[in-house]
Amino acid sequence: MFPFQEVVLGLTDRSRLFINNLVVATNITSFAIYDDFLLLTTHSHTCRCVSLRETSPKALEAVLGNTSSSNDETIRKVERGSRIVTVVPQDTKVILQMPRGNLETIHHRALVLAQIRKWLDSLHFKDSFECMRKLRINLNLIYDHNPKVFLDNVDIFVNQIDSVNYINLFLTELKEEDVTKTMYPSHTPSSSPTSQTSRAKKVDIVCDALREAMEKLSPQKYFLSILTSYVRKTVPELEIALQKVHELRENPSSHEDVSAEEALKYLLFLVDVNELYDHSLGTYDFDLVIMVAEKSQKDPKEYLPFLNSLKKMESNYQRYTIDKHLKRYKKALEHLSKCGPEHFVEFLNLVKDQNLYTEALKLYPAGSIEYKSINDAYGDYLFSKRQYEQAGLIFARCGSLEKALDSFVACSGWQQILCIASQLQYAQDKMASLARSVAGKLVEQRKHEIAALLLEQYAEDYEEAILLLLEGAFWEEALRLIHKYKRIDIIETNVKPAITEAQKSHMIFLDSQKTTFARHKQRLSVVRELKEKARQGLLDDEIPGGPESDLFSDTSSIMTTSDMSGKYSHSNSRISSRTSKNRRKAERKKHSLKEGSPLEDVALVEALGEILHTVDKMKTEVNCLLKVLVLFGYDTEARQLQKAYHEFLQLIEISIPEIWIPNGQSNAATPVLGPHSTANSIMTSYQHQRNIKSTEQGKRLFFVLYLVDPF
Repeated sequence: MFPFQEVVLGLTDRSRLFINNLVVATNITSFAIYDDFLLLTTHSHTCRCVSLRETSPKALEAVLGNTSSSNDETIRKVERGSRIVTVVPQDTKVILQMPRGNLETIHHRALVLAQIRKWLDSLHFKDSFECMRKLRINLNLIYDHNPKVFLDNVDIFVNQIDSVNYINLFLTELKEEDVTKTMYPSHTPSSSPTSQTSRAKKVDIVCDALREAMEKLSPQKYFLSILTSYVRKTVPELEIALQKVHELRENPSSHEDVSAEEALKYLLFLVDVNELYDHSLGTYDFDLVIMVAEKSQKDPKEYLPFLNSLKKMESNYQRYTIDKHLKRYKKALEHLSKCGPEHFVEFLNLVKDQNLYTEALKLYPAGSIEYKSINDAYGDYLFSKRQYEQAGLIFARCGSLEKALDSFVACSGWQQILCIASQLQYAQDKMASLARSVAGKLVEQRKHEIAALLLEQYAEDYEEAILLLLEGAFWEEALRLIHKYKRIDIIETNVKPAITEAQKSHMIFLDSQKTTFARHKQRLSVVRELKEKARQGLLDDEIPGGPESDLFSDTSSIMTTSDMSGKYSHSNSRISSRTSKNRRKAERKKHSLKEGSPLEDVALVEALGEILHTVDKMKTEVNCLLKVLVLFGYDTEARQLQKAYHEFLQLIEISIPEIWIPNGQSNAATPVLGPHSTANSIMTSYQHQRNIKSTEQGKRLFFVLYLVDPF
């Protein structure tokens, strides 16, 4: 009854259910009180069973007003006009009177589950099992109701059930689903744990626990259930189960309850015969294989020739053949490695076919001929997959130095190239030729400083090294080599022309970038102004594509929301059928700098950001150039470069707040989210927010640039 209070329940002839003076329902035809439950029949032809524990009259009114869900155990359908007569004490039977006058008995699911939960809490496993079996309640509830209590009392469960068939039924019905959360959710709070906290899977936990209990109590009596516990695991342990059957066949006197033939027939009932045959073959026990094959429907012509050929083989080679037949290649490799050097070619072919190089290396000692051959094959495999550096390391450690050199040359690993060449005892001229070849590849990768080091130290061509350093703008390193080899004449012939030419190139580049920056910035201001006017309705709302569409020139950048949305819907439908490369290209085209494109402002912000990053990357190079210009007295050129760079930085500093609008000053032209938003406006809003986030990053970048001071 309601907690800590006494109430009066009454039902009027107009189907109104009262609790004291409160009407809680208006469609009730009969009711009864049983234990902590209120049972009701309704005009909607249902029988409801509501728990009164922890429930107030007001809460009961709300519960009765709710409709049922698919897993609501408190409601069940009944025949039209049914009336509750009584509930059988200490049972789950509800007696209903039909309109015809006859009496019928039902087991209301809520009462049944409540009774089962009580039995499980009091460890009456047999009563709960028989009730669940009779009334078709999922047997997983026995475990899921309280996993810890079940695992702590597995022995009691086995003793109470005391039936191999019932235990097998319980094991075969196990599944990973927690039925207390899906099929039978409890409507009353419980302090008991409802799930297993272990990382192991539920089915494996229950199978292992039950098997341990059965083996301790009576392994002979529960032999079939023990087999079931092996088969029902998430990864069935069929080989162990078959071995148990084989042991029973070898020693039948220890098991009087079941014979080996019966046990095998039972396994064949649980597992597909072909799968069981393969697992029996994997035990390498031919008596067991024949026993399984004889009990199956296999034709002896299918398996006897194969088994006879296996029996003639040496033990390790026999197991290798079986494992290869079962596609257990790692085990097959291990057995084949024990067959002697005469089978090493076959071993290596299997390694290559199945890519088992790392497993194969564990089977032979380092330094052996076999170990070297495996490494060599592994290196060839890596080289074919264009993993040149890894291939070079593998070749180097097994002594295949020529192949290692080719691999390191392919990946431009210049340090390892020189190490391997030294181990190969290259002559001076050959080493110089190799250094020149590697230096050429490094120059292609714009690694002039490393290329110069190779030419100086290994090709002994310091003049070419100095020229490479000048080409790569490594002025100070070039000067170091000039003074090291006392070639001061190169300063006049090469260094000074190079630095003056570099100064002119930087001036031209900065001027072009500054012009582009100013043009993009001005255009961005125009586009934003036009979009703001369009948003406020200050421009005419002509429909693009109509008679007056010419008024919308390429410089207006105005498109209506519906037009943009329609454009992108067509665009997306085309893009969906393209390759990933074309899709990326299409995404870039969306942010087009073409005047009048719908996302021109986004493209302009991105272009301005790229210019800003380009200027940032120049700071070290400009700094070094200014130093050497001052060193050789080119003060005018240095001043010009510094001024141009400084003016560009000032322009960036002034422009940052205008380009990347702070969070507190969002562009009014940006669409906002709301009930009238479209897919296109949401996308534009998101893009605008992304641009705003880059404001602070742009400011931080500027201050890094501004601190550049060559003097």
